[in-house]
Amino acid sequence: MFRRLRWNPEPLVADLLARLGAALIGRYTIERELGRGGMATVYLGRDLKHHRAVAIKVLRPELAAALGPERFVREIEIAAGLTHPHILPLHDSGEADGFLYYVMPYVEGESLRDRLNREKQLSIDDATQIAREVASALAYAHSHNVVHRDIKPENILLVSGQAVVSDFGIARGIRAAGGEKLTATGVSVGTPIYMSPEQAAGRGPVDGRADIYSLGCVLYEMLSTSISWPSRRESRRSAGRFLHRLRRRYAARLRRCRPTVSRPRRKLSQRSRNRLPRSTNPSLGLRPQSAACAAWWR
Repeated sequence: MFRRLRWNPEPLVADLLARLGAALIGRYTIERELGRGGMATVYLGRDLKHHRAVAIKVLRPELAAALGPERFVREIEIAAGLTHPHILPLHDSGEADGFLYYVMPYVEGESLRDRLNREKQLSIDDATQIAREVASALAYAHSHNVVHRDIKPENILLVSGQAVVSDFGIARGIRAAGGEKLTATGVSVGTPIYMSPEQAAGRGPVDGRADIYSLGCVLYEMLSTSISWPSRRESRRSAGRFLHRLRRRYAARLRRCRPTVSRPRRKLSQRSRNRLPRSTNPSLGLRPQSAACAAWWR
């Protein structure tokens, strides 16, 4: 008889933690894992020089190997220059024993995803406030030619009653450093359900309007309890026909599930996802000037 063998990943994880701790010795200590996603694992750490708790995000080993450190770190340094009350700052970044990592403040609070999982649906005032604060962060970043590329509830932290956007510029660094190498790792930059069609298709450069599209999806989710992914049959349609149907469906759902949402706010959520970013124009309500986006949510 054959005995079924069970694979236990714990020794591998322990070995990885030990190796990471040794690589960062003298600078940071690793206390425990906070969470993991498709691109990285985040750890609670301690900054030994400044005696403070930090969040250390470490890219997946296969992704780090595909990217290489120099270009990645250079791109992240651009994001490190962003200073805004609604942007989580970057303290440090680098390479150690093959690990690519960046360091952020450890903040007490929860993500917007955590809150949506708990409450399902936010009040109109709370959703509007969060959207306004994220839009303010985006306007500032876009004015410095930095695009987030992965706006989603998981990257919006709620700290002391305010929204703070995390991982600013990280997707830019990964995309710029990796290029076609990302395909081999199975990692995509951005989260499909919040991506603008142009970003999802990988056609041409992505600008700030892709972030506004993603924020519109987040606003819709805060107001309506969920955001659905199109069926395979619908996704085969041309982009124009598909987006037209998607807009009508979203608007109808929002009217049905939140009749108290004012018409201007419904239209605001709809306009954010109106068309392919490249085709947006002022007459559609999606202004090309990124600096104007914060005013849309007032």
